[in-house]
Amino acid sequence: MVARKITSRNAHFQQWQALLTNRTKRQRQREFLVQGVRPITIAVEQGWPIRALLYDGDRTMSQWAQGLLHRVPAERFALSGELLAELSEKNESTAELIAVLELPADDLHRIGVGEGFLGVLFDRPTSPGNIGSLLRSADAFGADGLIVTGHAADVYDPKSVRASTGSLFTVPAVRVPSPRDVTAWLVEQRAAGTPVPIVGTDEHGDTDIADFDLTGPVLLLVGNETAGLSASWRELCDHVVHIPMRGSASSLNAANAATTVLYEAFRQRNRSGRG
Repeated sequence: MVARKITSRNAHFQQWQALLTNRTKRQRQREFLVQGVRPITIAVEQGWPIRALLYDGDRTMSQWAQGLLHRVPAERFALSGELLAELSEKNESTAELIAVLELPADDLHRIGVGEGFLGVLFDRPTSPGNIGSLLRSADAFGADGLIVTGHAADVYDPKSVRASTGSLFTVPAVRVPSPRDVTAWLVEQRAAGTPVPIVGTDEHGDTDIADFDLTGPVLLLVGNETAGLSASWRELCDHVVHIPMRGSASSLNAANAATTVLYEAFRQRNRSGRG
């Protein structure tokens, strides 16, 4: 496929630039940008639709980039080095290649639910970096999906994509506006034969996480970084657990707390042979 040369800040360039900073534009165009060898490689391996590949038309490409340009069926755009640098993330060296990916539907049915289901729900996160970090932990400890609810940071913000180090492309992440969407989905799962209890995490939870059985299907709920669990979500929890701590800190960072609980679920399941 012949590459189109881009040497000015034309409409195409402005469109890509908007994808870096404008959530509304990402949603409207159903596209987002991905940088880095590992994230792009994983996205390709996982079959994510790639709409375009952007690269420096005046630079000698690595074997990895050449191979990608050869085998991925996407539009190719050869940019000037200056323009590619503008699309590269701040405090990073100029990306060798940037992929424009299709943004998937926010459909809870993308998340598979079975006998050993382990899901995470992050309510109203304000930091895209925390979303990406949580995706990375969910991937590491075998979670089946991440649900992001309410008025929240964007899963497809460049900071979230970068922090996930490619896990965004292996763990389904779905954004939903309200608890109503999640509860309706859980009712469907129960009707299909898999009841999934909601287990909230809070410093005032009734049970030490190590004493709670996490070997069965479960949806772990993590509250907002500042406010914690909302009243509506607390009422919907079937159980609320806490992480025992020492020292002066009253709570953990939300992504760190979720990682701790995910590890405990992973540990229990491995010990019981259900992992």
